Amino acid sequence: MTDTTLLDSTDAIIADIAAALKTRQVVPYLGPGAYALLPESECPIPRNSLELAQRLNAKVAAPGRIRSQLTAVAQFIESRRHRKTLDAILNEIFKRAVPPTPVHEWLATLPAPPMIVDVWYDNALETLLAGAPRSWGQIQGISHPQGAGEWVKYYGPDGTEVTAEAAAGWETILYKPSGSATPAGNYLISDSDFVEILTEIDIQTPIPAVVQDRRAGRNFLYLGCRFDQEIQRTFGRQIAKRSSDKHWAVIEGELSKNEARFLELHNITRLDLPLGEAIQRIGAAVG
Repeated sequence: MTDTTLLDSTDAIIADIAAALKTRQVVPYLGPGAYALLPESECPIPRNSLELAQRLNAKVAAPGRIRSQLTAVAQFIESRRHRKTLDAILNEIFKRAVPPTPVHEWLATLPAPPMIVDVWYDNALETLLAGAPRSWGQIQGISHPQGAGEWVKYYGPDGTEVTAEAAAGWETILYKPSGSATPAGNYLISDSDFVEILTEIDIQTPIPAVVQDRRAGRNFLYLGCRFDQEIQRTFGRQIAKRSSDKHWAVIEGELSKNEARFLELHNITRLDLPLGEAIQRIGAAVG
């Protein structure tokens, strides 16, 4: 494929994404990779799962064989020091002011997407949406012990817990399936958390009805996400289940075999550009 053909293909993908965004047909799906746009010295929170595992190890040292595995490290702390200790450490890490990346800022200016999925634990997007001229609220996944049988909690813009019925009236739903530091410190992070949710997610029990409704027929746009771990692929697949049959992912460079297979299986077209450049070009096309 020639350079000109590649350029034409990239332009066509960007045009497709922009057209779908203009008609509110896109569900942005944001991963921690957006924080790679910030220098480490300017980012007070971990920018990926490995960095978070390292932060947790600095608080409670896990055995060497699992130190790079986030869910296993979290489980070690939960088992040895109690769940409250794990949550307190996570609150210390994530309950702080975080400079938004260009991706977060761009998402907050979009014309009221019906839903934004954010799978990291920070509150940057929440903070930006608080100043946006729209009605919105968030739905957060919770660990099963915290929820006494519930899978999610619903929060209004001021952080007050609300009912599931309230979410139907929001212009934009911020769906945080892994939880978030604010307003209540909900976290899906340990092995036991994921064992519980993964036993049910295939039949969609943990995914709220309003999320299932908002995704129907829509295209997903994956930003700052990689799919080289099974949990990442499972969440990406199950949250987008029964949506459109056409999606996009901004992923620069070489893909793992598992990632390439995942994109092919789920008809996810890759935009092979640096994330910052991709956002600029899509934003310019949206106008």
